[in-house]
Amino acid sequence: MARHITYYYTHISPWSFLGHARLGELAARHGASVDHVPITLGAIFPKTGGLPLPKRAPERQDYRMVELKRWPQLLGIPLNREPKHFPTDDRPSARLALTAKAEGHDIAGLSLAMMRACWAEERDIADLATLREIADACGLDGRALLERSESDQGQRHLDAACQAALQDGCFGAPWYIVDGEPFWGQDRLDMLEDALTREA
Repeated sequence: MARHITYYYTHISPWSFLGHARLGELAARHGASVDHVPITLGAIFPKTGGLPLPKRAPERQDYRMVELKRWPQLLGIPLNREPKHFPTDDRPSARLALTAKAEGHDIAGLSLAMMRACWAEERDIADLATLREIADACGLDGRALLERSESDQGQRHLDAACQAALQDGCFGAPWYIVDGEPFWGQDRLDMLEDALTREA
C-alpha cells in the first residue's frame, strides 16, 4: 500500500526550503504521496511556546547562522543566510498556495519557487506583485489566483491549515508526519525515509 506524508511548512523557513525538493525526491523513490500544507508560524508559535527569531536569545540566533552555513554547503543548495526580505509576512504566500491547492493544483513547484525567491533570489514574497509573477511563471493565472487567495475564503484556507497543524502536534517547520509519527526538521528526512521502508 502506498504511504502518505503530511508536510507542514512555511515559505520563509530556510529549513523548509532546504528540505523541500529532497522530500519530493524521497517520496518518489518510495511511491509515497505528499500532502503539502503551507502554514504561518505566527499562528503556531503562540500556542506551542515558540518564539519568532528576533525574540530568541542571542546564542540561539548565533547558532542558527552556523547551521545555515553548514547545511547549504553540505547539500549543495544555494542559500543567502541573511536575505534582504526576511523576516517577512508568510501569510500571503501561504494563502496563495493553499488556494491553488484547493483548486486542484499540485503546489510542490509553486512552493519551491516561492521559497527560492526568498532564500536565493532576494525577492519579497509578502509582495503581491512578486507572488503574481511567481504564480505566472509556474503556469498559473497569478492575477486571478491572488484575487481569490486574498479573499475571506483564502484566509479560511490558512486558518484551517494552521488548525490541522496544531492538531497534529506541529510546533515548528518543516513538520512531517508518516503513519502518525512526527518528524521535525529537514535534518530528520533520513529518519522519515526509514519510516517509509517499514511495514505499515
